[in-house]
Amino acid sequence: MATEASIGIDQESEPFLSALDVVLLTAIIVVSAWWYIKNYKKKEDASSQKSYSIVPTVTNNVPQATDNSFIKKLQSSGRSLIVFYGSQTGTGEEFASRIAKEGTKYGMKGMVADPEECDMEELTRLKEIKNSLAVFCLATYGEGDPTDNAMDFFEWLHNGNADLTGLRYAVFGLGNKTYEHYNEVAIKVDKKMEELGATRVFELGLGDDDANIEDDFITWKDKFWPAVCEYFNIESTGDDVSIRQYKLTEHTDFDVDKIFTGEVARINSFKNQRPPFDAKNPFLSAIKVNRELHTSGDRSCAHIEFDIEGSKMRYEAGDHVGVFPENNVELVNKIGELLNVNLDIVFTLTNTDEDSSKKHPFPCPCSYRTALTYYLDITSNPRTHVLKELAEYASDPKEQEMLKLMASTSPEGKQLYSKWISENNRNIIHILEDLPSVKIAIDHLCELLPRLQPRYYSISSSPKLYPTTVHITVVKVEYMTPTNRLIKGVATSWLATKIPNEESPPKVPIFIRKSQFRLPTRVQVPILMIGPGTGFAPFRGFIQERDLYVKEGRTVGETILYYGCRKKTEDFIYKEELNEYVKNNNLKIHYAFSRDQEAKLYVTHLLTENANELWRIIGENNGHLYVCGDARNMAKDVHNIVLKVVQEKGNMSETEAITYVKKMESQKRYSADVWS
Repeated sequence: MATEASIGIDQESEPFLSALDVVLLTAIIVVSAWWYIKNYKKKEDASSQKSYSIVPTVTNNVPQATDNSFIKKLQSSGRSLIVFYGSQTGTGEEFASRIAKEGTKYGMKGMVADPEECDMEELTRLKEIKNSLAVFCLATYGEGDPTDNAMDFFEWLHNGNADLTGLRYAVFGLGNKTYEHYNEVAIKVDKKMEELGATRVFELGLGDDDANIEDDFITWKDKFWPAVCEYFNIESTGDDVSIRQYKLTEHTDFDVDKIFTGEVARINSFKNQRPPFDAKNPFLSAIKVNRELHTSGDRSCAHIEFDIEGSKMRYEAGDHVGVFPENNVELVNKIGELLNVNLDIVFTLTNTDEDSSKKHPFPCPCSYRTALTYYLDITSNPRTHVLKELAEYASDPKEQEMLKLMASTSPEGKQLYSKWISENNRNIIHILEDLPSVKIAIDHLCELLPRLQPRYYSISSSPKLYPTTVHITVVKVEYMTPTNRLIKGVATSWLATKIPNEESPPKVPIFIRKSQFRLPTRVQVPILMIGPGTGFAPFRGFIQERDLYVKEGRTVGETILYYGCRKKTEDFIYKEELNEYVKNNNLKIHYAFSRDQEAKLYVTHLLTENANELWRIIGENNGHLYVCGDARNMAKDVHNIVLKVVQEKGNMSETEAITYVKKMESQKRYSADVWS
């Protein structure tokens, strides 16, 4: 075997290149030169021709390779106001945009920023910009957690010791009072900012989505601006003009393969599916089963099974599945009719703020029909800033005055908005129907409407039994409004039409969202579950899993369920399955059929009656307690009962009982999966 020393022994005895080597090298150089000139000429010719093809743009859902220094962006564009948002459903981002836009009226040019895309350590340098102000619109999500895009910022702020001296700030929180950890993120950020030396320019604002978060926001905002003016010694310019955020381009010549047709972020992602699948890249799942669970009555509850085989998606009992729905085609067409526009025109909305990381409000280019079907929320109550813009398009003075009044912050305006919009549950279509002189430009409407959000459902299966399917249990939403209009739930009504067949099963974009709602790691630990109605959904997966362990010969702790519905003969879902578990002594159930007797009976009544059993599980045996369902009433009632039982059966004071229950929550022995 040759070594490095022996390889060059004869180098001096022979010429470096032979005559043949020279000939071959010359030929290679000549051919290479010819190829380069030929291809360069091609590129030159091509570049001299104008191309009108559409290049699909990437939405802000996909991380961009851009400079994350917000200080540089503020300095280069002459701005002093930056509004950060922590948003899970889009409301926080919307509020942030409204504050930034209004800054112009006060001589403070603003910028909206996603903390996930910014170097948040630069907050320590914001004071370098004259009259600078940072505003935070932060939602609280889950069990008092920050939203996904604000998680890193929240952890940096609370785990570090940054010097924020000289930073001026204000915080508005978005929460829901039906949840225990109401606005916890905003409260903590506001407090921590001050502790680190920052100066609070205006008091913390707290919005309650269970009441009227729009009213909470505009009330706070209308006091916020005068405080800002006083602090910085500035005045309002008085100009209250409408400023469009996006520029319209309508396309007449385009390649259909470069047009978005409902994809979340990557064009043609539904045709060319590539893992990993998540909220930005959902899996197009075939529906294998869609069957009715109610045996009678005028309500509908469906058991639906999504096929995830080959997706590489994994889930655990207690997780959620996110579903991207479509708006009703009749509602979409109605907008086209009311505004007299061709919904099949392909267009692009481009942000006029070149420094913004959000180049488009949704995937562009697409048709107006696609935007209204897949990307925009057309069924929720429009907020006041939308009504303000609608007023500019009203040709009837009375209709214009009415819209302006509802968009104002006057007591009369708030009262009219509450009655005419909120109580009567009017959406954009209803407004256009009832105020026929309003003919808003379709592109402006697309700019104003919020994004259509995915719907989340508790998974009602265990992967240990069903590794290739995800089950959900869904009540179809339908009701009449005070104006005699039938309202249909966007996702539930859409899913109801997805009836599987062998030839071409319907497909739905889905993804898995992880949860903290988990069975104890030790199967010997007893569990007590409280889940009336569809609140039973995650417990179906829990019970399946515990039953499997028993069949495998393992020692499993007590499994107790408090189950409730209206009538035993009407809406007792999964009756046969539950009866089988009870028959095999693998499950104990307390039933509450609320309307099968004269006096209504609920799971909370049974829980109170069985106080000894509750204490035996959570007190004497360190078991786990789970609650799933309505947050506004049921979950609160259960919490109060638990506190009372702990206090009485555990011989504790009220303070000791509260501490005990909080410890259970911190140890994940008391978990809630609730909604309002």
